[in-house]
Amino acid sequence: MSEARIDVRDLVVRYGDQVAVNGVSFTVGRGEHVTLLGPSGCGKTTTLRAIAGLEQPSGGSIHIDGQAMYDASVRRNVPTEHRGVSMVFQSYAVWPHMTVFDNVAYGLRVRKQSTNEIRANAEKALDLVQMRHLADRPASKLSGGQQQRVALARAIAFSPTVVLFDEPLSNLDAKLRAEMRVELRELQRRLDITSVYVTHDQEEALAISDRVIVMNVGVIEQIGTPEAIYNRPNSRFVADFVGSANLIKGRVTGPGLFEAEGGTVLRTTAGSESGSEVAVRTAYIDLVPQPGDNQLPGHVRQRMFHGDFVQYIVECACGRLIVRRPPVNLLDEGTPVTVSFSPERTVLLRG
Repeated sequence: MSEARIDVRDLVVRYGDQVAVNGVSFTVGRGEHVTLLGPSGCGKTTTLRAIAGLEQPSGGSIHIDGQAMYDASVRRNVPTEHRGVSMVFQSYAVWPHMTVFDNVAYGLRVRKQSTNEIRANAEKALDLVQMRHLADRPASKLSGGQQQRVALARAIAFSPTVVLFDEPLSNLDAKLRAEMRVELRELQRRLDITSVYVTHDQEEALAISDRVIVMNVGVIEQIGTPEAIYNRPNSRFVADFVGSANLIKGRVTGPGLFEAEGGTVLRTTAGSESGSEVAVRTAYIDLVPQPGDNQLPGHVRQRMFHGDFVQYIVECACGRLIVRRPPVNLLDEGTPVTVSFSPERTVLLRG
């Protein structure tokens, strides 16, 4: 990671006696796209709003480009308009009585840019989101996806230091949301934007992020690349919340050995550390014998067709396992199978 552009240290935010954010610390490098991921009420949006200056923290510090925007130790709290950040909201916050151009130009006018600068910067931003041809259209006549593009153009028009995204795609339908993820990722890379993104959508977080910060009840559970978060979850919460995983209870019996409830011994990649559960992703289980360890006899209890994949519930010695396979060579319910997964995909969760 390059030099930190955002540095959050021991951040605490309280609402009365309720602690919404409890000692959160992380950095965001220049040009990096970091996502705060977690369920409702975990503190992710509060953290984002604190970075923007829209929430008053109770402790800790927030630095942007080495400058203290908030520091409890010296009672410093820089106003939002002086932090050099821009924010894209879930509700778009597009003014319906203005044209597309005037929506994008508004922030430039507030910053007292010249008429020529306003036009050049607004048109450049509209070009980036492919909306210049609609510059004169009233914002009230736009679709949801078009309004989101306008909100994004307005956010990047004045070349902010940091762009903050508060669940910006959650109001769009599934197909448009998937398309906007691709466009947003391409735009972020093209402009080398430093950004913090908030979402509760695990698929979205994994698809668009350089790193993911998984939050739960006001604290950070795990920080890592999308691949690390998915393949190496370090807690039950991360394994269960991010993606689809089977959680198998039991105990560690030796280096790389885990005895599941029911007596089945599984091999894992872990050493002799403690733990009472292993996680196996549903996509990493085969239903045919494979060379190696962790092969269990069982039978298909239930089959559900999901289009892109088929989900099987398999009854075996260590309980019921969920298995997701491509929608080919379908197996009937009741079919005997051999459940097979490698030790590298059998992750011991911390106690």
